[in-house]
Amino acid sequence: MSGATLPGPLRNEPAVLIVPGLHNSAPDHWQSHWERALPAAIRVEQDDWDRPTLGEWVERLVHAVRRNPGAILVGHSLGCALIAHLAFLRGGRDIAGALLVAPADVNREGPAGRLLRDFGPMPLVGLPFPSITVASRNDPYVAFDRAEAFARGWESRLIDLGAAGHINVASGYGPWPEGMALLADLR
Repeated sequence: MSGATLPGPLRNEPAVLIVPGLHNSAPDHWQSHWERALPAAIRVEQDDWDRPTLGEWVERLVHAVRRNPGAILVGHSLGCALIAHLAFLRGGRDIAGALLVAPADVNREGPAGRLLRDFGPMPLVGLPFPSITVASRNDPYVAFDRAEAFARGWESRLIDLGAAGHINVASGYGPWPEGMALLADLR
């Protein structure tokens, strides 16, 4: 795991927990760029990125938050649903905020939708920490009105990126400095 936790005096900013979705985030994905760029960034690793299981994934995220109290969570796709489930199950304990990018609709049909069923239904309760939800109008994994409903339910500030696809490498999002500015708003 790169971006390991630094001892107290060397680290004067909260940890940034990178929470990828299904299949993890490739080396050129903005989450991977951020993990390399931010000294306090730590990727929350999962045993099986291709067959997500809610209980196992939540357990990994809980462990990461306990090891890094006051962390800011940065979720992409299924990682957003994971963060919403964590908040629903255990509240906002030790979480300073969350950036939720391109939340996947865990209730949609299709092959990828079947892989996400364990994460449904999406918790739509107010998150007990500040959050920003970033959505696209042509994301193949969530209709914009559903992303809006997620943000409303989470009481999260919504950023509309327009036609930005799934806000990933395939959509042209590498380092994504504009997203880094949103993260800075949470810090």
